[in-house]
Amino acid sequence: MNFFTHLGRYLLMIKGMFSRPENMKLYWKELMHQCNEIGVRSLGIVIIISVFLGAVTTVQTAYQLVTPLIPKSVIAVIVRDNIILELAPTLICVVLAGVVGSRIASELGNMRISEQIDALEIMGINTKTYLVLPKIIAALIVVPCLVIMAAVLGIWGGKMAGEISGILPPEIYNQGLLEDFIPYNVVFALSKSYTYAFIISSIPAYYGYHVEGGSLEIGRAGTKSVIVSCILILLADYALAAILL
Repeated sequence: MNFFTHLGRYLLMIKGMFSRPENMKLYWKELMHQCNEIGVRSLGIVIIISVFLGAVTTVQTAYQLVTPLIPKSVIAVIVRDNIILELAPTLICVVLAGVVGSRIASELGNMRISEQIDALEIMGINTKTYLVLPKIIAALIVVPCLVIMAAVLGIWGGKMAGEISGILPPEIYNQGLLEDFIPYNVVFALSKSYTYAFIISSIPAYYGYHVEGGSLEIGRAGTKSVIVSCILILLADYALAAILL
């Protein structure tokens, strides 16, 4: 019953977001602020993780392909497909669930505990629209961009690792990147990124918006939001792979 209670409150929150903005200029300003908070402030961790993901994937793939019967360009093919299909969208979004999700839950939870949300509602502002909707829209805008950047940096990191370690010359790596490329893989990766973006923005917003108690409950809400977001990302990963591939 507890699950259905949370599900019903979550769906009511999503439904309550869709109303006419009281002041479009303020909503636009909040949207730009959230794009900066979710996207720009996450660039550093995304860049570091993406480059090393590509590098590690190249080294481990080369370690497993020890037979001379397989051309070395296959290493680049495997790295490219792993990065685009799984590592860039899923792993990056799991990291963002911790970085972005905890911040959203803490921000809204603090506003709820300090009664700022109640004050906004007394002023006649739809707090679900003003506080939650810009975060979800911002995530839907910037998270796919971060995933695309992560894929590019991951492939580049694999190339650098292959060149520095002497595993794979750059020209052979570039040749492997063009072999048997399926454009639909990019569409699949973007589909996953949009789904994950909605999860890592709406779930923490729900837990933060409905927090009750004090500062201790804010921390617990942030922890719960990250755990639930990661579980839903993994479930969505399997569901999307089973449906779209």
